[in-house]
Amino acid sequence: MDEEQRKPFVEIWADHVGIRDMVIAILLCVVPAMAGYILAPSEPPLPLALGLTGAFIGFIIACIIIKPKRKLHEEQAEE
Repeated sequence: MDEEQRKPFVEIWADHVGIRDMVIAILLCVVPAMAGYILAPSEPPLPLALGLTGAFIGFIIACIIIKPKRKLHEEQAEE
């Protein structure tokens, strides 16, 4: 059993994810979203727009940093 298989996993929406990767992804999305919301001027649409932009940027960064751990093994169908 290698190191990746020994990590603790949590089931979320019928998929198993590593706790460490999930926490990193949440932080990478929440921190820029809150920064955009807090630093935005108080005019009504700007906090929402900058918060969503921050969340989107965090999502892109999380997708680049965290790689899938899934390994698929295909088997030939017998005829």
